[in-house]
Amino acid sequence: MSALACRRNLGVAMAMLAGAAFSPMAQGQAVTLAGMLGGKALLVVDGGEPKSVAPGETFQGVRVLSTQGEVAVLEVAGRRQTLRVGESPVSVGQPIVQGKGSRIVLSADSQGHFFTQGLVNSRPVQFMVDTGATTIGMSVSDADRIGLQYKQGQAVQVSTANGVVPGWKIRLSSVRLSDVEVRDIEAVITPISMPFVLLGNSYLTRFQMTRNNEQMVLEKRY
Repeated sequence: MSALACRRNLGVAMAMLAGAAFSPMAQGQAVTLAGMLGGKALLVVDGGEPKSVAPGETFQGVRVLSTQGEVAVLEVAGRRQTLRVGESPVSVGQPIVQGKGSRIVLSADSQGHFFTQGLVNSRPVQFMVDTGATTIGMSVSDADRIGLQYKQGQAVQVSTANGVVPGWKIRLSSVRLSDVEVRDIEAVITPISMPFVLLGNSYLTRFQMTRNNEQMVLEKRY
């Protein structure tokens, strides 16, 4: 795995990574409870930017009815849904459907890095594209949060900027960005603390990659 390419506001990034379940609503809307900021719910709707929403306020059709601790009660299309930070996926109306898309478009941030939200085994994570990483790279804390049984994987030694550390090589059942899903992807889990998951070449080589100024386009090959 390559060294981390940048430093971000860890507080915001970790709040985004503390994600709860993607919850498809009656109209196919996907809502994530990404964290709690005081009494406000940090919502991500349809993979967009996180937004702190206070009880009584509405964001993109999602109304926050109440918050308490790590729980938020939401209303979408007249239906109530209770979300808890870190829970397994829940659904209203429709189940999460298999991603059948083939094209991903990413925009660079002000430092030229590509960040995006996605799903690993149907659990939300925050990715950073890293073309220097051999595989998808994930911290132990993220792996624990989304329920990966990584200690049953192959024990490996991983070279990092700070030396060699122990890790586990595993296969991820599913990695999804937007409506594009790729199955059976190699990943490495390490004890290195990271505020995001490295989207390395075990995933990227499944795509034809095109870079145009501040935009990256990934076209699925297989």
